[in-house]
Amino acid sequence: MAFTSSAYQGGVGAGVAFTVGLYVVMSSSMLVINKLAVTFLPAPTLVLFAQLLTSALAAVGLNAMGVVEADELHMDKVKRFYIVALVFLGTIFANMKTLQYANVETFIVFRSSTPLLIAVLDYMCLGREMPSYRSLGSLMFVTMGAIGYVMTDKEFHVNAYTWVMVWFVVFAVDMVYIKFVVDTVPMTNWGRVYYQNLLALPPLLCLGLFTGEVQSALTIGQEGIEPAFQWTQNSLLALGASCVCGVGMSYSGFRLRKEVSATSFTVIGILCKLGTVAVNVMIWDKHASATGLGFLLVCMVAGFFYQQAPMRSSLSPKASGEMKELSDKEDKA
Repeated sequence: MAFTSSAYQGGVGAGVAFTVGLYVVMSSSMLVINKLAVTFLPAPTLVLFAQLLTSALAAVGLNAMGVVEADELHMDKVKRFYIVALVFLGTIFANMKTLQYANVETFIVFRSSTPLLIAVLDYMCLGREMPSYRSLGSLMFVTMGAIGYVMTDKEFHVNAYTWVMVWFVVFAVDMVYIKFVVDTVPMTNWGRVYYQNLLALPPLLCLGLFTGEVQSALTIGQEGIEPAFQWTQNSLLALGASCVCGVGMSYSGFRLRKEVSATSFTVIGILCKLGTVAVNVMIWDKHASATGLGFLLVCMVAGFFYQQAPMRSSLSPKASGEMKELSDKEDKA
């Protein structure tokens, strides 16, 4: 992949290929598993709460066994990561609400239209250069393919597209702010997993109370009350699979954010969805037309021509030295 080669040239290190591969597997699996989970268990807040709790407990448990190293809670880091948790929570919740009302391809293609915006924010906020002509052309073809797909979408849902727009805005903030925190707050990768998932639990519980999903869950088994959903073998299996995949997704996501730019992270996330579409076509009954899938393929192929933009040479030596010092501290941790 072009962006992987440029990452190596930029000195990211030999581990980038493994990180990209791990993220591709986790991200591709997560979208389909989440779709199954909210289908068999139509309570996205409950599903997300289980995923976050599992990831936080996994970090604590593995740290206690000495398998990994996760940072302990410190107030200065909590203050920085609480915003990360809120932004992450907003992105994931809008993601799951979108999947509840729309087909998987609709979500993938809207995500395919985000790199142009992220590239501008990368330049304005994170010190990257603007994309080269080759990369700009790649991102424009990704966007045009997304527009072409939407024009062929026969399953237009107002609720779904409303949630997609909410997700689009929060996602842009997610990409830029979390990358900024990852680069400026020295922590271990499992420490980031622990902080983000733990700090997202209280606001998610409040969100569940607001949407009524917590109250619905408490009424299950009570006589004379129609439950909003039923616990079945399929729902339990889907929930368990989504929790396991959530741990891998959280770990690989933070690791990859550290090693590549925000725009590259976005493009990688889009490209890895090609496997998701293939699986979705085989197992699901709500997929796009042949023309729509053709436009989707245009998005994916165009993404392979993207190259990561380097840091701007106008950055001061002091700023560059501070970033290198933070990176060295994290490597020691």
